[in-house]
This record gives sequence, C-alpha cells and structure tokens, in this order.
Amino acid sequence: MMDLKQVRIFGIPMDLGQSRRGVDMGPSAIRYAQLHEKLRTLGFHTADEGNIHVAQAEQTPALMRAYPNAHFLPQVASICQATYDAIHETWRTGEFGLFLGGDHSMSVGTVAAAAQRGKLGVVWVDAHTDMNTPASSPSGNIHGMALACLLGEGPPELVNIGYDGAKLSPEQIIVIGAHDIDREERIRVKQSGIRVYTMRDVDERGIPRLAKEILQQFADMDAIHVSLDMDSCDPQFAVGVGTPVSGGLSYREAHLLMKLISDSGQVRSMDVVECNPILDDHNRTGILAVDLIMSMLGDKFL
Repeated sequence: MMDLKQVRIFGIPMDLGQSRRGVDMGPSAIRYAQLHEKLRTLGFHTADEGNIHVAQAEQTPALMRAYPNAHFLPQVASICQATYDAIHETWRTGEFGLFLGGDHSMSVGTVAAAAQRGKLGVVWVDAHTDMNTPASSPSGNIHGMALACLLGEGPPELVNIGYDGAKLSPEQIIVIGAHDIDREERIRVKQSGIRVYTMRDVDERGIPRLAKEILQQFADMDAIHVSLDMDSCDPQFAVGVGTPVSGGLSYREAHLLMKLISDSGQVRSMDVVECNPILDDHNRTGILAVDLIMSMLGDKFL
C-alpha cells in the first residue's frame, strides 16, 4: 500500500490539444465527484494548487491556422511549460502528485516534471498510443502526439519542455488498453521499441498477468507514473470523453489494473485526463475517475 500521506493536486484545464470542447471542465468534474472527501477517507491529506491558467481557443484562433498540423502549438507548449514549472516548484518529496486534465497533451508537462525525480517508469493507459507527429497525424491534434514528444520525436517546442531533449527512453514506457491506432502511427509504434498491450492482449492474457509483466519491467525504476486517459475505459462506463472507442477496459478491469500497480508501492504520481462533462451522463465519468484514483491510492475491499 502507498505510504505517501499527502496528495498534491494540480488542475490543467486544457482543451487546445484536441477538437471537442468541454474537456477543459474535466478538473472541475473530478473535484466535484468528491475527490477531496474520498481521499480523506483513506487517511490522505490534500493540498490543491488550483488550476494552471489556460486561454480559451476563441482567444487564439490565429495560432491554429498558423500550425495546421499541430493545432495551437505555441499555446499548448506554453501551458505544458507552465505545468512543468508549477509542479517542479511546488510538488514536494514525500507527496503523491495528482494531475487532473484536460486533454492528454498536458502530460508532456507532467511527465517532464516527474522524470526529474529519478528514473521513471510510465504506464500509459489509453485507447490510443499518442505516438503521432505533425507529419503523420491525420487531425493535427496534439493530444495524439504527447508520448512521441516525451520520447524526443515531435516539435521542439514540446520536446524541450522543462529541459532539452527526450524525457523518456522506450524501456521506460508501457502502453496498455490500446485499440485505436492510426495507420501511419502503427509504423512508429513498432519501430519505437515501447511495449504496447492492446485490448487483444488484455482479452487473451488478462489484467493480472499483464500487470505482473509491467511491474517486472519497472522493478528497477525509482518511481512509476500512471497516465490514465479515461477513453481507455469502454464507453459503457465512461461516456464522457472526447474520443470514445468501443471495446475498452471494463469497470472491473480498470480497477484491477489500478490496484495491482498500486500494490507495487512504486507509484508516485498520476495523470487523469480527457474527462468531458459536457458529453457525460450525470458526471458518471468524473465519478469513475475518482474511484480509479482511489484504487490507485490503496482503497481495498477489506
């Protein structure tokens, strides 16, 4: 069980990295789902740093036109840098870092900050692999480029967030839950050397075996960071996401994955991204997000 007793929370209400409005309300939806109250039932203290300032898309329309294959690139880079700065300056040793999104492009900033604390293993829980670059992306949406940027492939403005160069090497990344990968992106994924567990792997081999392999690969890491995209969960359970894909993780599979990774005692930080209350049903996805955070932080049946 996790022995860190304070959770420091940062909201990054960014929706510039994708094309459907509403994900900027994700941090509020997650907080509204009794995040603080439930964390306290587990004995955690919470320190909420509020939200990183994010401009609305309507304030910067020219930036989208100026970067047609990486929409709002300067603004997204600026927000990721502000995210890195806030986390790096405020998140203290001995605390658990919880980063609420917002779209998944914010993870360029959060992971850059987490990676400076030692050798980091990243579990990327996502229906997508987010390994596009402006040259391969069919949409130009930066949330589909975040993992490539962390590996050092992509616009320099994002690759160099916090400090120059790649933040992770391939052996530091495992993607689980992938089942919607762009055609050109598949080539990059295969060439990258990262380990990807697709939903076929989940179906055929099961969460316990895959979680065991994840922890074996990351046994020598100083810490594990979990980047949880809510679209990894099947829309039956998480309808409030911008890019829903049928055939994702079930409610029980998602919880079991969080619990088994938590049991390692290595997890020190977590992203929860792509929660979109505009598309949701009575905040069910926000509530699920909080429940999965609880499982990651050691909530047990007995």
